[in-house]
Amino acid sequence: MKAFSINRYSKADPLTLVELPEPEVKANEILIQVYAAGVNQLDSKIKHGEFKLILPYKLPLVLGHDVAGVVSKTGSKVSRFKVGDEVYARAADFHIGAFAEYVSIDENDAALKPKNLSMVEAASIPLVGLTAWQALVVKARLQNGQKIFIQAGSGGVGTIAIQLARNLGATVATTTGSAGTQLVKDLGANVIIDYRKEDFETLLKDYDVVLNSQDNKTLEKSLQILKPDGKLISISGPPTPGFAKELGMPWYVKLATWLLSRKVRTLAKKKKVDYSFLFMTANGKQLAQLTALIENGEISPVIDKVFPFEQTNEALQYVEGGRAKGKVVIQIK
Repeated sequence: MKAFSINRYSKADPLTLVELPEPEVKANEILIQVYAAGVNQLDSKIKHGEFKLILPYKLPLVLGHDVAGVVSKTGSKVSRFKVGDEVYARAADFHIGAFAEYVSIDENDAALKPKNLSMVEAASIPLVGLTAWQALVVKARLQNGQKIFIQAGSGGVGTIAIQLARNLGATVATTTGSAGTQLVKDLGANVIIDYRKEDFETLLKDYDVVLNSQDNKTLEKSLQILKPDGKLISISGPPTPGFAKELGMPWYVKLATWLLSRKVRTLAKKKKVDYSFLFMTANGKQLAQLTALIENGEISPVIDKVFPFEQTNEALQYVEGGRAKGKVVIQIK
């Protein structure tokens, strides 16, 4: 099969198109013929080596976390899927590889593809959809009538998080540039702030939840708009010792996370705000819950651009530019 691989961590080196054998299928795994793969900032950060302490991958490595395709083979213990099923998934850490013609994943990480979505549309959902779900539903326990500030509303996570928050009955504030204003309004944002012209920390107050996806400066500003007992959830760091403990990381990683997050944890404690770091994980059951919302028309994919498989490097570069409205997808079949 054809696949795009890296041989070393590098910002400059492109992905290499290689010929590999089809992945082996373990007892609890399904082999997916990949029709489309979503492209994420996480793919870029892994390629650059930014996560090698948290995710020590063995190289060479095929990148790609989001997949939509057809089950072509099932392991002996698989019970949820059969050959021919149309599925989508966020491949689990250490089992990624969607930038290829085939990928094998644990059946518990996959869900049946929403019937009303194409393969390309479905491939745009898993990582950003699960990030939004785990932040808003699991961590924040966002309730009807609460107020949430979702940064970068026109980005991949933002476009899904706004729709999910709206479905949960929350009032949504978000930031975007002028080009994204109509998009986030159509998605359901109530308060829209042009980050180039306005400072959100002077316009918002008494919010229940902030979903942070920006830098540390923005993270610290976000503390100012939260009410006491509010929740600041960051998907861009800094990671916390609690996160390192959950993943069973070695002592030196726990120490690093303690040092990295010390300032924001101290500031949050003074403000009586709960700070947590979210590194989303693969979860087929949660993805199935998102599927129900998608099929009911509550959540729709937002796709900026689709690239053919041979232009995977160009797709990754486009994502790295940070200006995509919604998601970027590679069409493989």
